[in-house]
Amino acid sequence: MSEEEGFLKAIQELRKISTKRKFDQTIDLIVNLKDFDVRREAFSLIVQVPFKVKDRKVAGFLEKKSKIVHTIVKEEFGNFKDKKDLKKLVGEYDFFISNAKLMPSVATTFGRTLGPAGKMPSPQLGIIVSEEDGMINDVVKKINHAAKIKVKEPSIKVPLGLESLKDDEIMKNCVAVYHKLIEILPRNKDNVRNVKIKFTMSKPILVEI
Repeated sequence: MSEEEGFLKAIQELRKISTKRKFDQTIDLIVNLKDFDVRREAFSLIVQVPFKVKDRKVAGFLEKKSKIVHTIVKEEFGNFKDKKDLKKLVGEYDFFISNAKLMPSVATTFGRTLGPAGKMPSPQLGIIVSEEDGMINDVVKKINHAAKIKVKEPSIKVPLGLESLKDDEIMKNCVAVYHKLIEILPRNKDNVRNVKIKFTMSKPILVEI
């Protein structure tokens, strides 16, 4: 059975056993590892998937106000000296973007809170060189199609989309992330014990790969 067929079969089985909820459940990909030293080999990465994971709340550290994202201009950085205000800001938004010119000030003012939360703007996803609407729209689209992977324990759980996606769309998101993980893991497929998928409120289903 191919990877695509294995994921598709598991998604179909998951829909059969899952109780319909009043909200659009998240679908999670779970990859359980083996022969992997979490302390020495831990890593994190962002994978772009073909179909939207979710609409994320994005804020920007920009030189001028934007109509696309909630904006904090440099003159307002001083409003976040209080730790409570900083924590509230970081908790309110899923992702932060920044004009490259402002990054030194962003690091100084917000780094100690954004860093540990894993929300610091990065060259991979979040630092922009222009504040044109087109560029901001592009980065927001990438953020909504981004699967964040943080490998800090032997079991990796990655949110890959919502239940309302079509089976084929969920499968393609799963395959994209699985392939990237296999590529990055030190011993590739030999580091994978098993792969499962689940909805927010369901039990995990084993994927036959």
